[in-house]
Amino acid sequence: MTDYAEEQRNELEAIESIYPDSFTVLSETPTSFTITVTSDAGENDETVEVTLQFTYVEKYPDEVPLWEIYSQENLEDSDIDGILTLLKQQAEENIGMVMIFTLVTAVQEKLNELVDEIKNRREEEKRRKEEAAEEAEKVLFQGTVVTIENFLSWKAKFDLEMAELRRKRQKEEEQLHAGKIKLTGKQLFETDHNLDTSDIQFLEDSGNSVEVDESLFQDLEELDLDEDDPDFDPLALGSDED
Repeated sequence: MTDYAEEQRNELEAIESIYPDSFTVLSETPTSFTITVTSDAGENDETVEVTLQFTYVEKYPDEVPLWEIYSQENLEDSDIDGILTLLKQQAEENIGMVMIFTLVTAVQEKLNELVDEIKNRREEEKRRKEEAAEEAEKVLFQGTVVTIENFLSWKAKFDLEMAELRRKRQKEEEQLHAGKIKLTGKQLFETDHNLDTSDIQFLEDSGNSVEVDESLFQDLEELDLDEDDPDFDPLALGSDED
């Protein structure tokens, strides 16, 4: 008859000697303990770590022990799921033999693989970001690619805007001809381009000079006006009748 308690005690002593710094007993009845497993350092000294909790069942090792993830560092949920699946597989393959060392060794190898995978993940993420930045830069310089669909959409909108503009101009012309609106000087200037050359034409027709009737100023020179006179009123000059 198998002495399960003896086998469990012997394995527990061996495990404590193999993992003195990472082995911790949580309880004696039932026997429950933790072992912390850390991966080898990666290129940038990054590591991943998991603390496994094992609990002996009464008929261990003829029955698999209980296990769970007690704590972890730098692992994703998918990594945890992978470790739990690995533990189940290894335990089923080693039923009938003490297996804690075998399970911990399998997890150790898995963690070393995950360190390499994490490196690949980071490199892939960096590559995706660089590609996204390049695509964004191309779109910025190239603008929107013209397709039949977006050209027709733009053309329809453009035609509507032009039709509305023509309608407004036609309405303004009709109101102008009907005498319903009166254009300002600015509007007349903008609508009649002959006005902007009228002054130039006038100067050209007169030989670029204007004759001044000097007799208009003759009477003023003959007047002896004292501007210092308090009764002097320049505005009154134009009010006297001849």
